[in-house]
Amino acid sequence: MTPLCTTRFALCLAALLIPLLAAGALHAQTNAQKAPREVHVLAAADLQPVLPRLAEAFEHATGIKLIASFASSATLATQIVNGDPADLFLSADYSYPEKIVAANLADTSDPIPYARGTLVLFARKDSPFQPLDQNTLRNPHIERLAIADPVHAPYGLAAERAITALKLYDQLKPHLVIAENIAQTAQFVESGNAQLGLISMTSASTEHMRQLGSFIRMQPGAYPEIRQCAVVMRSSAHRADAHAFLDWLRSPEIQRNLAQFGLDPVL
Repeated sequence: MTPLCTTRFALCLAALLIPLLAAGALHAQTNAQKAPREVHVLAAADLQPVLPRLAEAFEHATGIKLIASFASSATLATQIVNGDPADLFLSADYSYPEKIVAANLADTSDPIPYARGTLVLFARKDSPFQPLDQNTLRNPHIERLAIADPVHAPYGLAAERAITALKLYDQLKPHLVIAENIAQTAQFVESGNAQLGLISMTSASTEHMRQLGSFIRMQPGAYPEIRQCAVVMRSSAHRADAHAFLDWLRSPEIQRNLAQFGLDPVL
């Protein structure tokens, strides 16, 4: 091929490729713009009945989708420290987010409070311990009382502290049914595998559990405040969207409506 033909061929090839490359770049830009905004959340088990509804409302308001996984706060904190990817950690207390801060994995110097939790005593309607009252746990006929693992679950620790404050720990210890987390604790009492359960009000407040049984709040002074806190991961590529959710969750309008989810406002 002569030099002139080679030049003409190159010009023709360039004329063909430039529009294709431009179209490809435009397509890639369009796809990037259409890519869904997602925040991966590791959430404490007490939020399992709550977070899907909050996430749906948040996505409707902002277009940002929350993708959540649930476990005990201790389990999730360990996963984060061990390198599991996440954008946001919603704990059932302050201490486990503080561990993330101490490990220099959070993008704030302190955990961010978003709600206060409440410990309740729950029993099915067919329980012989109905109606419930503040003296129910003193009943000598209790054989199976479900609580979450105090080592891993903040609500389990609250339950242990509550029965200790009531001077009932030694009496009830042989009858405790220990669950991995607060969601499993609710399952134990829901199924009848436990006669009573010290569970979160988030679990007890669902329509299903309200139809199945009833609950009473444990006296607040019997256990430490359950101040539920969050941290955003320093390494997250979606930090802005994660903080947007926390700001929304902490907004006055949402805080005023937390009671319908079994949570109390923290602000």
